Amino acid sequence: MKITLSRIIMVAALLSLTCCGSRISPNAEMIKLLLSISRNNFSHNNPFCSEAKIDYFDSVFKKSTNFRDSAIAQYSIGSTLIEEGNEQRSIAVLEDLLKKVSSLNKGKWLIVMKQLAMANLRLGERMNCIATHSGESCIFPISGNGVHVDQTGSEKAIELYQDILDRDSSDLESRWLLNIAYMTIGHYPEKVPPAYLIKGLGADTSSIVKPFVDVAMEIGVSRRNLAGGSIVDDFNNDGYLDIITSSWSLDQGMHYCRNNRNGSFTDVSDSSGLSELNGGLNIEQTDYNNDGLKDIFVLRGAWMRQFGKQPNSLLRNNGDGTFTDVTKESGLLSFHPTQTATWADFNNDGWLDVFIGNESVTPDDPNPCELYINNKNGTFTEVASKTGCNITAFVKGVTSGDFDNDGLTDIFISTLNGYKILLKNEGVQNGLVHFKDVSQQAGLDKNMTPTFPTWFWDYDNDGWLDILVCSYDYSKSLAWYAAEEALGRPVTKSGKVILYRNNHDGTFEDVSEKVGLNKIAFAMGSNFGDIDNDGYLDMYLGTGNPLYQSLLPNKMFKNIGGQKFIDVTTPARVGNLQKGHGVSFADLDNDGDEDIFIEMGGAYEGDSYTNSLYINPGQNKNNWINISLEGTHCNRAAIGARLKVTFQEKGTTRSVFRDVNSGGSFGSSPLRQHIGIGQATTIQSIEIKWPGNSETQIFKNVQPGQNLKIKEGSNSYSKIQLRKVDYLSEKSHIISCSPK
Repeated sequence: MKITLSRIIMVAALLSLTCCGSRISPNAEMIKLLLSISRNNFSHNNPFCSEAKIDYFDSVFKKSTNFRDSAIAQYSIGSTLIEEGNEQRSIAVLEDLLKKVSSLNKGKWLIVMKQLAMANLRLGERMNCIATHSGESCIFPISGNGVHVDQTGSEKAIELYQDILDRDSSDLESRWLLNIAYMTIGHYPEKVPPAYLIKGLGADTSSIVKPFVDVAMEIGVSRRNLAGGSIVDDFNNDGYLDIITSSWSLDQGMHYCRNNRNGSFTDVSDSSGLSELNGGLNIEQTDYNNDGLKDIFVLRGAWMRQFGKQPNSLLRNNGDGTFTDVTKESGLLSFHPTQTATWADFNNDGWLDVFIGNESVTPDDPNPCELYINNKNGTFTEVASKTGCNITAFVKGVTSGDFDNDGLTDIFISTLNGYKILLKNEGVQNGLVHFKDVSQQAGLDKNMTPTFPTWFWDYDNDGWLDILVCSYDYSKSLAWYAAEEALGRPVTKSGKVILYRNNHDGTFEDVSEKVGLNKIAFAMGSNFGDIDNDGYLDMYLGTGNPLYQSLLPNKMFKNIGGQKFIDVTTPARVGNLQKGHGVSFADLDNDGDEDIFIEMGGAYEGDSYTNSLYINPGQNKNNWINISLEGTHCNRAAIGARLKVTFQEKGTTRSVFRDVNSGGSFGSSPLRQHIGIGQATTIQSIEIKWPGNSETQIFKNVQPGQNLKIKEGSNSYSKIQLRKVDYLSEKSHIISCSPK
């Protein structure tokens, strides 16, 4: 094994736990376990371990005795060097190979040419979007400060893509990437050869949304990581929202930016103990022990098959700024690949349980889903097989909610097998909660498209939870599908957003086409919120797949009155072309509208990217209310509580419905509920249905524009005063949680 920086860091971290009188971390057992797994994952059979693959292909190349084997090894070295982030060396390797295969058949020439073009395009991104990053970098359509200063990489990529298209004009992937490359040097569309031009890319057809501004660099929350999760919530109970992120790499720790209540953040990753806990494609907040402090659940191993036998982590919030891994002592230690779970009180006993969706990729390696019931003493018991929810599938997203309004929390499961599984909670039977698979009865078994992120939400405010799930089916790079759609050609069902409307009778109707969600997205990390305070939930989708060729913008869809959705990515200026993962909607500047934080970065070592914080400039003068709930009889975090806010707007009485949760299945928004009420000047009533409680608590004649805290059973509420911050003013930019 060659000595690399990541190996050195790994060994140093292990030694620091035990030697030379160093402190013994309370998380030492989990740290050692993760380090051991990371060492074992250093294998050329691990598709995401570029270092090991390069070692292997290099040895094959040196031992090759015939041209075919030598060429395959050399091509593999060049391709893997792109994954590793060493584009310069990749270009040298691939250019050398291109000379050798130039006299061979057209197919082999094209394969090498396309990889060489991608290496140059990636070099352009590294020298500009990463090395001299700005808030406009890689925002589609690329303009302003997003245009490359060093244009060498893109210019060479353009030359190569044009050569490729001259030989094969039907190559839609290369055509899309050619147009993107011209954008990066500021010459789209006028200098794109007419035969290869894709017209109207990023054309602003709507002024319905004002542009968001990425201020992550300016305020120091722009850490550069691989793919990972995000939580925006208040972890020290001071009323202000903090930011916690993770990386799926077992060589990268978590990152904690604590809100200083003055517009700045402090990096407390080390002092909190989170920086020493590596890995985690997704993270979620919970309060498993009902102490009023938000804990963290880390999900590991997704996509990695046999290399994904990694433990999840339950991190207890100690209330003093530190977190302790209590996975083993809580009974949650298991080894299955996953990135998705949902916390809810499934048996209505006042304590949060957790359902985990695991990935079963092949029949000979089953990883059934798990359900851990809270024992109310800091421990859990796994009961999935006894309760009817030990689903075995390639699970990518799970969500929970009461779809039939019977007071019991149900589960929806999204899978890459194509199954869309709805588990109805039938209540406690013989001492245990029980679930019944009602997917067929609900009408969810008709569409077998593989899907990824999902959530329950009430998109049309009719008081019944609907289901959104995003298709993730592809056989080519996503660039190909993007070109098809942009050219107006018939596009397969790949990558579409699917919306199931609740029919109020236990069944659902696929209304995707009716509401305009017939666009490709290929969503991964994603979440929802109300960007303009009209009371209707919008969504932001982080897009992509591991292929570098899959340069597809993240997408925002605005909800128009619960009747249709329109793509507002371009006017909102949120169409980042890099891989989008954990998404959180949150009012981080306390100005009364929701901003968007997203953990960016891909799966390979060379595909790390800078996170974004898109500040909402204010879309209109609509009103709002923020509501934080605290349970007494129900779980203290009040997860699963249902809110109904009723008001008059322009002479019409209407209601907005919300469930207390963190939103989508990949990225976590605050449990504090931000609710837009349009032009209403008074809230007639706030109705709260607490989990497990048949009674509804009502507050009347509430003034909007407030941050309220309501405790279960109390006849009054408290008001929280929060300082407003103007992140869009240069004077407010304070770099404080800088990337390391």
